[in-house]
Amino acid sequence: MTQPPVETRLLIATRNEGKMREIRDLFTGLPFRLVFPVDQFLERLPDEADLERGTSFAENAVAKARYFAKRATIPTMAEDSGLEVDALDGAPGVFSARWAQMHGAGSREGGDDAANNALLLERLAGVPDEQRTARYRCVVAYLDTPLAKPQLVEATCEGRILSQARGSGGFGYDPLFLSSDLGMTFAEAPLPAKQRVSHRGRAIRALVEVLLRRSR
Repeated sequence: MTQPPVETRLLIATRNEGKMREIRDLFTGLPFRLVFPVDQFLERLPDEADLERGTSFAENAVAKARYFAKRATIPTMAEDSGLEVDALDGAPGVFSARWAQMHGAGSREGGDDAANNALLLERLAGVPDEQRTARYRCVVAYLDTPLAKPQLVEATCEGRILSQARGSGGFGYDPLFLSSDLGMTFAEAPLPAKQRVSHRGRAIRALVEVLLRRSR
């Protein structure tokens, strides 16, 4: 009789509710028991504010994974992701979450979706539709231990920035991001459709494949 796979406890190093919801969904039915910082009673400390100060998504993802792996002492996965707009030379990029805050708008902690979207529309005012190409990029980092060499996976998804928001789902820049794969914004797309083509969905599925191969 085949024994069911043993669940691996895995800390997901994010406090973002939207990301938590999507990541839980992506791991449904897999032999991992996800926990988040709140589940481990890891209160937010001042030094967390410096974890996303790197110059690349990979640097930020590894920094978050090492920080939380050290605090929780269990295998940890972290991701860093953002929007790259071609007409803005790749901005907001690694600064996507706190872009508006860096320009004097949004909340002090950053992560103000409405302010970020308003700034994006302002910066793209007058740019023709065909020049509003963009992509979401995600880098996922996994660590067995705080000092281990990180396993890195990267994925993207292509699209275009609309001139006005559409849809009420998703988070971040989703209402303005028209997916090339779906023909609708990520805010309009049902979650299963978004997960199938999104940068985060693609990156996490690729990492899961690596982890499952290692456990066989």
